[in-house]
Amino acid sequence: MIFPFKIIHIEIDNLQPVPSTDDHGYYFVFWKQNIPLGDWWIDKGYVYNQEVFTKKVKEITSSAQEKYDHPKLIKYKESNLLIEDFADVSVVICTRNRTRDLENCLNHLSNQQYRPKEIIVVDNAPSNNSTEELVKNYPGINYLKELRPGLDIARNSGAKMALCSIIAYMDDDVRPHPLWIYHLKESFNDSNVMAMTGLVIAAELETESQQIFEKYWSFNRGYIDKYYDYKFFNGHSRTGPPVWEIGAGANMAFRKTVFERIGYFDERLDVGAAGCNGDSEMWFRILSLNMTIHYNPRAVSFHKHRTEIGQLKRQIFYYMRGFAAAAMIQQDYNKKVNYSRHLFYKLPLFYLKKSIRHFPVYRSRYRTVFNEIAGLLSGVLFYLKHKHQKNE
Repeated sequence: MIFPFKIIHIEIDNLQPVPSTDDHGYYFVFWKQNIPLGDWWIDKGYVYNQEVFTKKVKEITSSAQEKYDHPKLIKYKESNLLIEDFADVSVVICTRNRTRDLENCLNHLSNQQYRPKEIIVVDNAPSNNSTEELVKNYPGINYLKELRPGLDIARNSGAKMALCSIIAYMDDDVRPHPLWIYHLKESFNDSNVMAMTGLVIAAELETESQQIFEKYWSFNRGYIDKYYDYKFFNGHSRTGPPVWEIGAGANMAFRKTVFERIGYFDERLDVGAAGCNGDSEMWFRILSLNMTIHYNPRAVSFHKHRTEIGQLKRQIFYYMRGFAAAAMIQQDYNKKVNYSRHLFYKLPLFYLKKSIRHFPVYRSRYRTVFNEIAGLLSGVLFYLKHKHQKNE
C-alpha cells in the first residue's frame, strides 16, 4: 500500500517533539541557519522516540556540520547582502504552457534576498499567449518567444539574450530558496569554477510516482560540496565519466564565457529529438577541457515531481533515451572515453539481472524498468540515425 510522505523542514538547533507516524510517513530535511545538512525518510508506523530522533539527527548531519564548523569557512551573514544591490546574474526560465507553475516560480524568485540583475522567461513553442500575459504582471522581467520546440533550443536562446556574466537556469516547476542567488553567486568567487549545480529538494511526496522518483531518480546530490575537474574526468576512462552525477539542469549556472569557448547546448538532445541530457552533455564538454564544475548544496531549490505513474514512465523513457544518445555523442567528442562498455555491457547485465529477479511483478523502483530499457534502445537508434548531424 502506498501512503503519502509529509515533508518537514527542521532547524536542528530547535528540535521539536517527534511527530506521530500513525497516518503517514515523513521526509525530514535538517537545516542550520539556512544551510541544509541532511535528510531522513521514515515510513508510516515507524516507532521511535525523542532520544532516537535526536541521535539520528546528529548522525545524519555530522558530516556536513564538520565541514561548516571549519574555521576557514566564510559563513552566511545578513550584512554580506549589502555588498551589491543586484547580483551580476541572468536567470533563464524555460517554459511551455504551464502558467500556474511559472507563476509560483516567479513569485519565489521575486523574494530573493540577493536579486539577479536580469530574469528572462523563454516561452518555448507556446500553443497560446497565457505565458506572455502572465509575464506582463512582472515589471522588469524579459519575455522571449522561441517558436522552435525543445528545451535546449530554449536554453540557447536565453543564453544568447542574457547580458550578465553568469547565466543561471531553473525549471518552471521549481521554486528557489530565498538565498539561492546569493549562494549560486558564491560558487563563482572561485575563478577556477566555470559552472555550478545546486541542491534540489522534493517539494512534495504525496504520490507513488513522486516517491519513486525521489528515492531512485532524485536530483538531490547530497549536502557536501563537490568539485568536478580533470581528476574526475580522467578517473573514469574505462566506462566514461558519469557526468549525470554532477547535478540537475533544474538548478545550474554557467559563466557566460563558457558558451563562447565550447558552444551552446546540443539541440539534438531535446525532447522531440533524442529526449534530454543536454545539461550533462554540456558538463562533459566543460570537463573535457579541464574546466571545473562546483556542486554547491547551499544553492537550494525545490522541485515538484511528476504526480502520475504514466507521466513518470514517459519521463524516465526520455531520460534513458537522451542518456544513451548523449553517451555516444560524448564518445564521438572525446575518443578516450569508453561509454560503449557502460551502454553495451554494464547496463544490459544490470537490467537482465533485475528483470529476472523481480519477474513477474515489478514494483517500486522497477515500475519503470521496461521504459528504461526501451529508452536506451531508442537512444542508440537515434544516435545511429543522427550521428552525422551537426549541432546547431
